[in-house]
Amino acid sequence: MNAWIAFWSILRKDIKNYYLKPPNISWGIIFPLSWTLMQFVRTPHAQSFNVRELLPGLMGMSILFGTTSMLAVTITFERRGRSFDRLLLAPISMTTLVLAKISGAVLFGAIIAFSPVLFAALLADLSGINWGIAIISILLMAVTSTLLGLAIAISAKEVFEAQTYSNFFRFPMLFLSGLFLPIENLPVFLRPVSYCLPLTYGADMLKGAIMRTGRMDTWFDVAVLIGFGLLLFYYCQWSIKRKWIL
Repeated sequence: MNAWIAFWSILRKDIKNYYLKPPNISWGIIFPLSWTLMQFVRTPHAQSFNVRELLPGLMGMSILFGTTSMLAVTITFERRGRSFDRLLLAPISMTTLVLAKISGAVLFGAIIAFSPVLFAALLADLSGINWGIAIISILLMAVTSTLLGLAIAISAKEVFEAQTYSNFFRFPMLFLSGLFLPIENLPVFLRPVSYCLPLTYGADMLKGAIMRTGRMDTWFDVAVLIGFGLLLFYYCQWSIKRKWIL
């Protein structure tokens, strides 16, 4: 079977069947949008706070919830319906299968990431943003968050289990990765944990691109995110083989 045909067929099926499932709408779309609106309208004087300061956190949060919710829905529904077992029996490599499963979620997360930008554009001047670096950071964050979601979803049997397991990682990451609370303001014993999270480096890239306040070198952030991505990618392949094949 041609790998590209298989890749596109799996991706198209996921987009058609899972993007508008209720769990994904609630956690992947409504939650990020409602949090964004809450931050932008929390005061009647919306112009009095710096909208740009909120953007990195809101974009990172949208990516995290959008991608992990998509994989929680896709993998668990297919596992329950035994359709993932049929994919495992198809004459395609495990690499092609994993890439096809994560591509839709990466695309979904990248699109959701720009929803805060649309709202912010109505309230503030967004000129001066380095969109090249911002887009690279969005894509890398989407890839690592998607793979994290896949690693979690592999261990779940039902959607509610996958969403619950994901929340054990998602909510701590919101406050430990520097999205909303600067890492230097965290207790000293928590700071090493922050640097073990891929979202920390994506948030640093976004802050550098939007506000010029990144604390680490941009290319160091890129290298670390690529490293996290490769590690999670091979872990997901190993986990699928161990839990669903062997």
